[in-house]
Amino acid sequence: MKTAAFHELVEASMAGDNVARGTLFAWIHPAIVRYCRARIGRTGSAYSSADDVAQEIMLAVLGALPRYSDDRESFLPFVYGIAAHKVADFYRRSGRDRSDPVAEIPDVADNGLGPEQLTLRGEMRSRLTALLDGLAPRQREILVLRLVVGLSAQETAVAIGLTATAVRVAQHRALTRLRGSLTATDWL
Repeated sequence: MKTAAFHELVEASMAGDNVARGTLFAWIHPAIVRYCRARIGRTGSAYSSADDVAQEIMLAVLGALPRYSDDRESFLPFVYGIAAHKVADFYRRSGRDRSDPVAEIPDVADNGLGPEQLTLRGEMRSRLTALLDGLAPRQREILVLRLVVGLSAQETAVAIGLTATAVRVAQHRALTRLRGSLTATDWL
C-alpha cells in the first residue's frame, strides 16, 4: 500500500471521486478486517463482532475522508488510528452489555465446542493476554500488526509512524522480552 497508485487513490478519494473511493476501500478492507480479528478475536464460531467493527471503521473512514487534509503518506496511520478507537469502543460497549440475544431457542443440541475446549481456549487467551500486557504498548502493537495481522515491517512502520528498522528492532526486543518472561510450564 506504499505504491504511487495507492497514493493517487488516496488523493482522488479525498477529492471526492467515488470510483477511487471504492477501489481504495477494496484495498484497505482486508487489512482492517485482519486488524479487527486480531484485536477482538473470535466470538462463538465466527468473527461476526470483528467484522462488524471493521465495517464501522470503514464507515468512519468514509465519513472522515472529506475532512482528511494531512499528507497522503500518513493515510494508513490515520486509518489505523480510527481502527484503534473503534476497537476500544467495542470493548467499552461489550463490557457494559452482558446479554447474548438469540432469535429463537434452538431445537437441537449445540455440537460446537464443549466446556472443556472453551475453558482451554480461554486459558490460552488469558495467558497470551497476560504475556502481551507485560510489554510496552508500542511493542504490543508492533507484534499484533506484524504477527497477527500479517503486515510487513514497512507497512507496520507506516501504520505507526516509525521506520522499518525501528519496527524490526522493537519486534526483536519484544519477542526477547516475551521469551524471558516465560517459565518452564509456559512452554508445555
